[in-house]
Amino acid sequence: MMDGRISDFRTKLEIYRATGAAGGELANCPIRNVVQNISGKWSALLMMALAERPYRFGELRRLVPDISQRMLTQTLRDLQRDGYVHREVFPTKPPSVEYSLTDMGRSMFGALQHLFAWADSNFAAVQAARNRFDASA
Repeated sequence: MMDGRISDFRTKLEIYRATGAAGGELANCPIRNVVQNISGKWSALLMMALAERPYRFGELRRLVPDISQRMLTQTLRDLQRDGYVHREVFPTKPPSVEYSLTDMGRSMFGALQHLFAWADSNFAAVQAARNRFDASA
């Protein structure tokens, strides 16, 4: 089954190149274009948090303490731009902002959940593989 998916992916890439879409450059590949923002260092963590419930900016900052304010802002903007996250401003003093997943964000998170579960189940095996590799280098 996996070989069929890889073959389909290769076929799609070959068709994409042959049609000259976007100049035939893989940098403009639709798959790469969509996946690049959700595969970022912080995007997946923020998506996981927002899948639980809406959060205010400050709450997200405290939830992920090692992210800088600038990076949190940029990542949320990228996710908002792609349609995964909704930003709502409330007319309080000072104004408060809340972020939540859109319908598209929730549908995409469904697919990410499988990756998160796999990562959680295989963390020890990945760490062991890294240790073996590093020891042999």
